[in-house]
Amino acid sequence: MALASFSVICLKLYQMSQTEVVRNTESYLRYIDDTPDAIFVLHEKLERRFPIHQHTKGQLTYVDGGIAYVHVQGKILVIPARHYIWIPPGLLHFLTVRSSATAIRTVYFQLDTETPFYKQMGIYPVDSLLLEMLLFTERFEWEVRKEDKYYPFLKALFNILPEISVNHLHTVLPVTRNERLVPILKYMEEHVAEEISLTRISKAFSLSERTLSRIFQAELSISFLQYLKQLRMVKAVELMLQTELTLSEIAYRTGYQSIAAFSNTFYQLTNMRPSQFAHAIR
Repeated sequence: MALASFSVICLKLYQMSQTEVVRNTESYLRYIDDTPDAIFVLHEKLERRFPIHQHTKGQLTYVDGGIAYVHVQGKILVIPARHYIWIPPGLLHFLTVRSSATAIRTVYFQLDTETPFYKQMGIYPVDSLLLEMLLFTERFEWEVRKEDKYYPFLKALFNILPEISVNHLHTVLPVTRNERLVPILKYMEEHVAEEISLTRISKAFSLSERTLSRIFQAELSISFLQYLKQLRMVKAVELMLQTELTLSEIAYRTGYQSIAAFSNTFYQLTNMRPSQFAHAIR
């Protein structure tokens, strides 16, 4: 398929309704997957319009501004601005955003290495080197083949990822369809600014603390307290990106009574202090 034909497909997909996109996603993905000797660079908003799907190539999706959500394997991964997510081949996923202002760009790579990094999904901050390389990809459109002069540049970008991506961001929330747990998780999200404890939730939903703990572990594979920590950190990241609140106000709105406690928990999950993180994404 010629490059012009591929561009036409992409344009048509972007202009289609969601129902039409569902019907035509296969032709778009098939072209990428059936061209293993090429790297694909997308700066359009196509990935966010796809239903659940997978690729035979590895996928790097960089969030240049705003916040994006990747749904995969019973989890929601929150990717803030100036971070990227690596999605290994064959992993079913779909991407959503809550604001049209969110800017993303995606690069699809054929894996030709057994390096463990590329086989694991992860969210990582973008340092100054990677940022400049990703910005440089603005001059590429769609398909970059081996004979293209910029192919070595994109391969270099691919090859340095394991070296510079050492701080894995744990802004991940497990999800479930369990009828007993869904309303509990919704209640916790709606009351995240308040004091939440296993005792309070147990009483609110007429469950024993032991039963509630068991449900969390069985359905989400994490403890009640660990889920609460992750929920509060996800909400904190969202507030940093979507509001002009101070860090003290964000700490209070996510259930912390002191900035120190908030900062320590945030550091445990991000390897950065809230002030450093807020500076990096704004």
